[in-house]
Amino acid sequence: MKAKILDIHGKEKGSIDLPKEFSAVVRNDIISKVVEAKKTKQPYAPSPVGGKQHSASGKIHHLRHVWKSGYGRGTSRIPRKIMSRRGSQFNWVGAEIPGTRGGRRAHPPKIISMINVKRINKKEMILALASALSATGNEKIVEQRYERLRGKKLSGLPIVVESKIISLKTKDLIESLKKILGKDLFEVALKQRDVRAGKGKLRGRKYKKNAGLLLVTGNDEKLKTNVIDVKGAKALNVTDLANGGAGRLTIYTESAIKNLGERLK
Repeated sequence: MKAKILDIHGKEKGSIDLPKEFSAVVRNDIISKVVEAKKTKQPYAPSPVGGKQHSASGKIHHLRHVWKSGYGRGTSRIPRKIMSRRGSQFNWVGAEIPGTRGGRRAHPPKIISMINVKRINKKEMILALASALSATGNEKIVEQRYERLRGKKLSGLPIVVESKIISLKTKDLIESLKKILGKDLFEVALKQRDVRAGKGKLRGRKYKKNAGLLLVTGNDEKLKTNVIDVKGAKALNVTDLANGGAGRLTIYTESAIKNLGERLK
């Protein structure tokens, strides 16, 4: 399978042989399995000793002939800490349990439930990566992934550009992408951030953003920019290519294709 090599002005410069993985059958089930297994979540929970750093000495007994008894005082059997006392008369307040001031939380988040322990077989990982790469060159799958591309004819995927693109500054890079991608694809290429509708704005997720374009560079190529995502061929994985579904809009540099071919042999 061959692909056209485009220059930074979007004109055809030559052609290149693609690795056989770009012709692989797209296994959406395997891709979904790998993406799910690679999900990460920052664990959070209250302090293990939160609400328990006090001098309360267990539940209060209501036995008659026990010192420090709650018998006859009309008090509930909850742990209490002593504020002051006079003989066997105590001035105490409830502590530790959730219903008391400064007590522990009733049903706090638990770290163990947030640690992902799913594992993937090596052969499944290789198959998922091949499927994800193949999906980036499949016009039908890319069209289905993006709502704004529905009903529009796509061609020329996968997109391979000359390595000169990594030397461009941000303004020139955006102009180059416009020429390479065309009007329809450029609409979904740049990262966009919008204010979320609804109550999520009040709950720590005010903004929502799209994934944008992924530029895959060679092992020795580097590009720093905030307008698109950039990943080296050596570190490229399924999550980069298919998080949110297979068929992410992706551009490969000429060196990246060669490095991917060496990596996937």
